[in-house]
Amino acid sequence: MRRTLYLKLILAYIIYGIFGFIMVTTFASSMTLEHLKREKAEHLYEEATLIANTYATDLYNNQVSLDSVQKQLDALDTYLGATIWIINPSGRFILDSSQPINIDEERTVENFDSTITLGSYYTTGDFFGSFNEEMLSVYAPITTDFTVKGYVVIHISMKSLQESREALLSISYLLLILLFLLSLIILLFFTEFVYLPIKKITEATEHYAAGDMDYELSVDSDDELGYQAAVLSYMAHRVATAEDDQKKFVANVSHDFRSPLTSIRGYLEAMIDGTIPPEMHEKYLKVVLNETDRLTKLTNGLLSLNNLSTKGMILEKSIFDINTIIKNVVESFEGTLHRKKISIDLVLTGEELLVEADLDKIQQVLYNLLDNAIKFSYQDSVIKIETTEKKNKVFVSVKDSGIGIPKDSLKLIWDRFYKTDLSRGKDKKGTGLGLAITKEIIKAHQENINVISTEGVGTEFIFSLPVFDDDEM
Repeated sequence: MRRTLYLKLILAYIIYGIFGFIMVTTFASSMTLEHLKREKAEHLYEEATLIANTYATDLYNNQVSLDSVQKQLDALDTYLGATIWIINPSGRFILDSSQPINIDEERTVENFDSTITLGSYYTTGDFFGSFNEEMLSVYAPITTDFTVKGYVVIHISMKSLQESREALLSISYLLLILLFLLSLIILLFFTEFVYLPIKKITEATEHYAAGDMDYELSVDSDDELGYQAAVLSYMAHRVATAEDDQKKFVANVSHDFRSPLTSIRGYLEAMIDGTIPPEMHEKYLKVVLNETDRLTKLTNGLLSLNNLSTKGMILEKSIFDINTIIKNVVESFEGTLHRKKISIDLVLTGEELLVEADLDKIQQVLYNLLDNAIKFSYQDSVIKIETTEKKNKVFVSVKDSGIGIPKDSLKLIWDRFYKTDLSRGKDKKGTGLGLAITKEIIKAHQENINVISTEGVGTEFIFSLPVFDDDEM
């Protein structure tokens, strides 16, 4: 399309000009000549009728002389630029404006037939061989006492009509050229506002197809082409972002797998070559075991996230008490809370708060949020977990008094493997998958999760779940 569309447009433009010229030279030419012929014939017929009803009738009634009528015909000949005859029904000449009166010489139109016009009042041709060129001939009958005594015939050369036609066609040609040039404006308009944007979009598509997602596509237009260009540019940006995310994903996976593997390899080699004495093996085997647990956790996290991101994920929903689940999750962190001297403040609505959701996955959400809260909380601090019910929704809040999240990182914490600089310094064992998994689980429930955080003050995560309605049972 990029190499042929404009050529096709130019070709169509040229064909338009050629056909316009053909139309003018053929149809317009014949139609113009026919119009001029009819118009001239009508005018001459009026003159012929006038002569037939006056001079010619008077001549046949012997009211005027031949000389008198001849003078009148000569004058009309000059005025009309035509040859005027008066002939009898057999075709014999009575008077001829192109020649003087000669009674001694008898002239006749051979094979004259008054029906040559076939019901019309004019004909074209050499008028029964009387002329050496094409003529327009008009005649009107001369009648006396309801009897045709003769005919007034007026001849005019077709050359004069053809010259008039050519003059009119010259104007038509000029108008055609002007229209052709004016239509060039349409071509220029199309080039500027349609073809060039399409060309830019095509070139951008080729760059994007070749992997150059940084190619800048700019189409300054508010129409469909501008919208298409904007969508294409946005798509390229999204693809580029996805590629960057993929690279970061691979880099993070490589980093988070390489670190524990390096530690495991180092400790094992040290134990084998005697650098670590046998009496210290148990200590470092525990370190190796911790590193393998870290790898297992990372692998399980990746598998969980992959399953959660799969289209059409099936939730095993059930009805359960969210307050009880929160208490169970808190109990699982009892040892960690004791070591870090962190207390939990539970503010739960009612003795029982039933929700309808996937119990295992919501338990995982609570585990991830509480695990994060503990990691980034200071010693001797308090983590508050609260449930509230509002408009058929249960809102669960997990709020810590820790280091907080930088403002520019708030929108990124849901990305896979994303860790703020603060979290990397605070927690070396995190996988960066916990919040991504949490987001996917809540999204699968068609609910929302939000975060509020201030550096040095703390972070609060709030997510919603549907309340179980007994009336629907």
